[in-house]
Amino acid sequence: MTAAHGFAYEERADGTVRITHHHRTATVLRGSRAAQFVREAESGDAQLVMARWTGNYRRGNERTARNHPRNAG
Repeated sequence: MTAAHGFAYEERADGTVRITHHHRTATVLRGSRAAQFVREAESGDAQLVMARWTGNYRRGNERTARNHPRNAG
């Protein structure tokens, strides 16, 4: 599965799932975690699910943090 935002996942024959970001391995899931991930990815926005499972997603506070006086300088 290839996507515009750079995330992709591959289900392997041994039951593992490899999640990549811009063609680099971000994580490998095995067992029940792999099965749970596949269910979530197929039922919703796969890009968002992959970002959440790899920890590579924006939290919505970047602009606030950039404008904070502590970060000015």
